[in-house]
Amino acid sequence: MKRIVLFIATNLAVVAVLSIVLSLLGIGRPGSGTSLGSLLAFSAVVGFTGSIISLLMSKPMAKWSTGARVIEQPQNSTEQWLVATVHGLADKAGIGRPEVAVYEGDANAFATGAFKNDALVAVSTGLLQSMNKEEVEAVLGHEVAHIANGDMVTLTLIQGVVNTFVVFLARIVGGIVDNMLNKGEERRGPGIGYMVTVFVCEIVFGLIASMIVAWFSRQREFRADAGSSRLLGSSVPMQHALARLGGVHPGELPQGMAASGITSPSGWAALFSSHPPIEERIAALQQLR
Repeated sequence: MKRIVLFIATNLAVVAVLSIVLSLLGIGRPGSGTSLGSLLAFSAVVGFTGSIISLLMSKPMAKWSTGARVIEQPQNSTEQWLVATVHGLADKAGIGRPEVAVYEGDANAFATGAFKNDALVAVSTGLLQSMNKEEVEAVLGHEVAHIANGDMVTLTLIQGVVNTFVVFLARIVGGIVDNMLNKGEERRGPGIGYMVTVFVCEIVFGLIASMIVAWFSRQREFRADAGSSRLLGSSVPMQHALARLGGVHPGELPQGMAASGITSPSGWAALFSSHPPIEERIAALQQLR
């Protein structure tokens, strides 16, 4: 979950800054000599710039935010096993061997990076302490499968597309509202109605876009679970690992764990969850042959 939160947060921040700056400069505004085609191209530049920058920054940002320590020289038998296991799984998956890191925190793990052959797999001390080696290996297989599936690039493309339409539609609606408020009066540029409407629409459309991205993220979690099962030759270890995670009552989770997204929220919050409920993931693994 952490890699996804960092990706989306960085992406939205870049989009917001670009959108504000270019709007202040009068670029991309309907009625300022901009055709729909030009507006769509402008929206694509803004939309994809944020997602691409956040993708390229994903690995250093993940290291910085979690305090992950890359294992250059294993300091004990656990670190030796961890590096050997990740590299072995990467060899099976046909990708370059990723960096392996450990960080202090509750049970969690993540994989990130812009390229399949230059990625990072990190596990928390809490995960290493709470699971046996078979379960840890299943989690590592899940993360390696994310890399092999190119999930970060896929998420970047999806985020870029939805960002494009958020920027585009917000400005279309802003132009319509501005024209209604203008009532045919001649004016050199869009008024305050345009700016306020675009701001509000970008928030509303951005929430809808987040739900779309979250849905795609949930689907890739199922694929990564299945990928781990293929790498290990059985779905049982991944089922056990998920059951271990699901055995922690959400109400007892510390703040750091609650933000990790291992357990899935219910109700409307579930629409924004990057992970499916653990029960659904286990059920999907049980159907694998």
